[in-house]
Amino acid sequence: MADDLKKTLENLPFGDAEWVGLRHVREETTERHVRDGKPQANTTWKTEGVMVEVLVNGQFGYAATPRLDPEGLRVAAQAARAQALRASSHAVFRFTAAQRPKVQARFATPVTRRLETLGAGELNGLLVKISERLQVSPKMVRTEAYARTVESETRFVSTNGSDAHQQFSLITTDFQATAQDGNIVQRRTDGGMRGRSLQGGWEHLFQEDLWERVDRVARQAIELIEGEECPTGPTSLLLMPDQMMLQIHESIGHPLEVDRILGDERNYAGWSFVKLEDFGKLQYGSPLLNATFDPDPGIEYASYAFDDTGTPARKEYLIRGGILERGLGGIESQARTGMPGVANQRASSWNRAPIDRMANLNLEPGSDSLEQMIASVEDGVLMESNRSWSIDDFRNKFQFGCEYARKIENGKLTRVLRNPNYRGVTVPFWRGLKRVGRADTLGTYGTPYCGKGEPNQAIRVGHASPPCLFEGVEVFGGGA
Repeated sequence: MADDLKKTLENLPFGDAEWVGLRHVREETTERHVRDGKPQANTTWKTEGVMVEVLVNGQFGYAATPRLDPEGLRVAAQAARAQALRASSHAVFRFTAAQRPKVQARFATPVTRRLETLGAGELNGLLVKISERLQVSPKMVRTEAYARTVESETRFVSTNGSDAHQQFSLITTDFQATAQDGNIVQRRTDGGMRGRSLQGGWEHLFQEDLWERVDRVARQAIELIEGEECPTGPTSLLLMPDQMMLQIHESIGHPLEVDRILGDERNYAGWSFVKLEDFGKLQYGSPLLNATFDPDPGIEYASYAFDDTGTPARKEYLIRGGILERGLGGIESQARTGMPGVANQRASSWNRAPIDRMANLNLEPGSDSLEQMIASVEDGVLMESNRSWSIDDFRNKFQFGCEYARKIENGKLTRVLRNPNYRGVTVPFWRGLKRVGRADTLGTYGTPYCGKGEPNQAIRVGHASPPCLFEGVEVFGGGA
């Protein structure tokens, strides 16, 4: 297909185009779902097509097509060129070919146990076994196990010499148990719904601690229906890595997307409380807060070598020592603002144009063990695994709920708490960061479902974080 793309590109009769690019994407996805020991879904689907981008009169035009023949690509290219010409009469900013750098690179997900080595029967058998093992009590009313795999391949060629190829192997696993006692219903999952989304193969499912995690989920679901309601009031809050994923995502990732700051997303996904003049000045959090954009840590869900404009991807600090340094702005946003950014202009598929997206967004480790953090708390709450989220259009005021919590009293974990929630305002919350877990406490998670853009794009995002301790956070239970 790469040779055909090159030939088509060479034969496009667009002498007035400053740049033309073709991005071919092919994906195959499988889903297996078991509920109460019985298979519910065994599905496979494929998608394939080409996005054509044309730069004319300082504007990019886009047209996507599932037709891979030269005539289909030529028709799409004509449509993209016409769109660019129409847009040029309403230009807010005029781009150049510099916003599409030449890239010649290869990337492939490191895989230990390839996805094709496990048949549907064997996988279903394992998911049935997980679902049945979760049935530890008559109070367990539902058990589920889930596995989703994606094999994705992208080829990118352009008139300025780009010729690049990326191959991704992605896996999402989940199991959950729902327990009921009278009118009390509680659900426990393995790291939050679909939180175990990683790059790689079946090595991420067949881990040494798999059955230990299954047993813990079942045990904690029963603990929750027997537990106490989470208390209300300001307290110390210790968030585990699977909840830090959501906290980072909503209150650092989305506010720092530069197209959102510029107002591009205000009609759909909202603006941001962050202003362009805040970069280099705003004390976003305490000096312990170090947030990075890191597209190349191996197994994290949004690892890649270059974004969908061809910009090489590398690790950058967004927040260092609590000070906001850099936004999540791709090469087009960098041109519009004159400010540095990152290689994060990404598209969710062949039929979407690339826009500013978070990718792997992480918190750098600190120096405390989990035991040290717990021991430092006289009165507080530990929370795990996101259950619900709500945040305003400016990514400022938020309210998040978790699945599981424990009371911390005099430096020790004590009672199980159900329906734990907390609320805050982004900057004061991060300024209340008091302790950060060291490297051996780091947890790596991800999500397939980060939504943004018109038309909507649900894209893959990764987050790695240690546990973090915050002071003075308002917590409350389900009745508050």
